[in-house]
Amino acid sequence: MGKDKIILALDVNDPGYALEIVDRFSEHISVFKVGLELFTTAGPSVVAAIQDRGKKVFLDLKFHDIPNTVTRAALTAARLGVYMFNVHASSGLQAMKRCHDQVVETCLKENIDRPLMLGVTVLTSIAPEMLREEFAIQHSLRTHVKHLSTLTQQAGFDGVIASGHEVSLIRSRCGDDFLIITPGIRPSWYPPDDQQRTMTPRQAIREGADYLVVGRSILDQPDPLKALDLITVEMLTAK
Repeated sequence: MGKDKIILALDVNDPGYALEIVDRFSEHISVFKVGLELFTTAGPSVVAAIQDRGKKVFLDLKFHDIPNTVTRAALTAARLGVYMFNVHASSGLQAMKRCHDQVVETCLKENIDRPLMLGVTVLTSIAPEMLREEFAIQHSLRTHVKHLSTLTQQAGFDGVIASGHEVSLIRSRCGDDFLIITPGIRPSWYPPDDQQRTMTPRQAIREGADYLVVGRSILDQPDPLKALDLITVEMLTAK
């Protein structure tokens, strides 16, 4: 347990630099996150380049559209051979269920390894008062996350993306086999920046997260490999 639970976020817009990061961390990290910024710049070629290096890709594009569009995008992601991808659970049960069923069917027909499918609950940049005042959702943020996690599980998805603050709630609701990937990870020595619901690596692992998505708190440091080691030590002392 430690570095195998870390997904390193390639939140950059230069594909050459992104691949330099992959090479630098190749001995330490197995899964790298390709998000909107990098994918918009480089497209599927950067996914292939990471995979050619023997690494796994978490395609973090947060699909959110009508069921047909979400499903077609999910099938494209599956054919790219990504390890995992995500869909906003707010797209609804129908969109997620259709996405799940067609990805499973297509992977069986085309002999493709099925990617892990994850539902995005509530972004870690959203605070409870924002949910109420800007989105007009009157129940609590925790209740909303629990509801979206339940929908995601009903759709057949493998797990969710959720803040560390809701991990134990989701775990008790959805069980031990339901994956929980936690972004918004900030070690005690790193500022929270634009994230509202952050958590330290130690706390997130203690709460029961399966994977931690970490980016800036490693890559922004003068010695990124040392930062990775410090975060790993925090995780190993979670018990």
